This record gives sequence, structure tokens and C-alpha cells, in this order.
Amino acid sequence: MKYDHLLVRYGELTLKTGNRNTFVNQLKSNLKYALIPLEGYKVLANRDRMYIELEPHADVEEIIKRASKVFGVHSVSPVIKVDKDIEAIKKAAVNLAQDIDVAGNTFKVDAKRSDKGFPYETFDLQQILGKEILMNVEHLTVKVKQPDYKIMVEIRRDAAYLYSRVIEGAGGLPVGTGGKTLLMLSGGIDSPVAGIEVMKRGVTIEAIHFHSPPFTSEEAKQKVIQLTEIMAETTGEIKLHLVPFTEIQKTIHKVVPENLTMTSTRRMMLKIADRFAHQIEAKAIVNGENLGQVASQTLGSMYAINAVTTMPILRPLLTYDKDEIVIKAKAIGTFETSIQPFEDCCTIFTPKNPKTNPRLDRVEHFEEKFDFDTLINEAIEGIETLTITKHQSQNNQDFSDLL
Repeated sequence: MKYDHLLVRYGELTLKTGNRNTFVNQLKSNLKYALIPLEGYKVLANRDRMYIELEPHADVEEIIKRASKVFGVHSVSPVIKVDKDIEAIKKAAVNLAQDIDVAGNTFKVDAKRSDKGFPYETFDLQQILGKEILMNVEHLTVKVKQPDYKIMVEIRRDAAYLYSRVIEGAGGLPVGTGGKTLLMLSGGIDSPVAGIEVMKRGVTIEAIHFHSPPFTSEEAKQKVIQLTEIMAETTGEIKLHLVPFTEIQKTIHKVVPENLTMTSTRRMMLKIADRFAHQIEAKAIVNGENLGQVASQTLGSMYAINAVTTMPILRPLLTYDKDEIVIKAKAIGTFETSIQPFEDCCTIFTPKNPKTNPRLDRVEHFEEKFDFDTLINEAIEGIETLTITKHQSQNNQDFSDLL
């Protein structure tokens, strides 16, 4: 079947009123980015629907695959667009039905008529098209309740649209409509999923990653770059900020008792993230914390760590169990990269018996023995910023193939 359009439905965007055009325009921009470098299409948008006009050589299935992953897209359907002429509609309906012509298959015609000036009532149109299909397609039979296939017809002001497939989209809101956040991105499973979860609500992210060479490797850094590339696939570029954390981490282990080093490490990371978030005008910090998953993610630990900032901390995975997070990581394509065996600075100095309910006053007491502010300022000044897109250099891909 040669489809000439894809119908893109907005879903949650339809709830917007006065500022809907802003959301639609952002979705159109994100969709066009996601389809690079495919050819043979043109994206057309209006207030209620978006259409992707297809040329004969367009890779329809690949366009559907990419479009359905864009946040803000509720569903996608490959459609045939014809004039609002009953004979043209009948012909298109038969063509659709012939694609599902297998012995034993059942169908029904489901018509919608937003153009009330069309001369056929909805029920009459369904009857006419159902009869035409039965006369011209050998193996199909009508079944009104729970048919194998629905042939759907929409009579709109500009034309008639016919389709039989509805592919579920990513949902949510278009990235770029909800403000900016700073994602604390480790090399693990959780934080990339957390980033995707907030992006689904229309939020733009920049990512910050802490590395401690020579204790952390170049491969660990490359792993984080690859995770950022995956997150950027449907949204455009993402800035990745790499923080040199070696001196801070070494100093923590000199002045803070071992069972509190994890708490102090997280506090220093959050202090840096807080200051840097203000520099880039982010409105919140995002992390992949999951309540009770590890010692630093108990309520007591979170209280002691959060004391260094007043900025909102978004934890979209807070109540998920690990299996749920793994399922999401596999769905978005980050899981295999996340489990590559290259340690980050959160794992290289893990104490044997970390405090699960650290006292804030005790942590502050030991941190006050050293001027950490100087090291924090030096770390911020030493940040390396990379602009990551899904179109990274072939060198990156070649490198990843060697891992």
C-alpha cells in the first residue's frame, strides 16, 4: 500500500488553549529534527492536526518509527488522502481493505464527519463503504464488535482521510515548552531514564557529569557521551558538562570519616550542580534517585544531602522499583550502554559500611575542617562543555565499537 500522508495526533496538546500554537510549533520543530536525515517528506501543521506529506520514495515505516518516539505525539497513522468524492473514497477504502485480505479476517468501517456539509451521514457512509469492500475483497467479512481490523474514514474540511493503523506515540509534551533543568547524569541505569522522564513533560535538559581521572577512565567518559547521544535522538542537541572531581573526592577521603564519605561526596556534587544550574538559568535539578535503593537514597541521606541547596530537586524515579527502571531503560535504548563495566566516581570510593541515616550536624562538622569552597570553585572553572547531538562524529561510533 502506498500511503501519501502520515497523520500525527497531538494528544495532550489539545488541552492547551491560548498558547497551543507555541506547543504545535515546538512539536513541529522537534519532529523535523527527529526525521533527519531521511528524505521524501514534508511536515505540515495546523492547530488540530499535523500531517507528514510523503513522496513515493519515502521510507514510511522508518518515518513512523521516528515520529512515534517524539514527545508530544499521541499517535501516528499512515493515511490515504483523497477528495471528498464518494467514488474516490470508495476506491481508497477498497485499496486499504486489500492490504488485509486474508481468509478469516473481519473488519468494520468507522467513519467520522467533522465536515457536516458532506452529503452523506456517518451511518450511511459506513454502510456504503462496507458494502463496497465486501463486493471487491474476497476473504473479508463484517464484524461490528471486536473486528480484526477497522478501516477508519475521516471527512474533514480539506479532504477525506482513510487509514487502518494507529501506532501509539510517546505522548507527553514537546521538549522545549517546559523550561530548563540540569540533569545529574552518572553512567548508570537510572539517571538517563530520569532525564527522559522529565523531557516527556516538555522540559529541556542540560546534563552534568562528575569524573575523577585517573580513578575513572576515558571509557567511562565516552559511555556518558553515548548516553547523552541517545537522549538527544528526538529532541535536538543536549549540552553535557563534565566536572573534574578528583581533588574534591580525594580531599573528602582525607577529612571525612569513611562511613560519611558517600554523604559528603553527594553533597559536594549537589553544591556544584546548584551553582552551575544558576549559571545556566536552570529552574530545577534532576537526578535518578530511587527511595531506599542504596544507602545514599534513604530519607535520612536525602535530608542531609539536600541541605546544601534550596533549588527544587526532581526525582521522577523516586517510587519505582529496579525492574521498572530497567524496563524503561531498555525501551529508550540506554540499558546496554549503561551496563558497560566502566566505573564512575560514585562507585570507585564506595565505603564498606556507609551511613544510611547520617546526622547533618556530624557531616557539616567534618566538612568544615577544610575549605571545600575553593575546590568547588576550581571544579566549576574547569568544567568542559560538549554539545551532543544524535549526529556525533564517526570517530565516536568507531570508538564505541571497540568497547
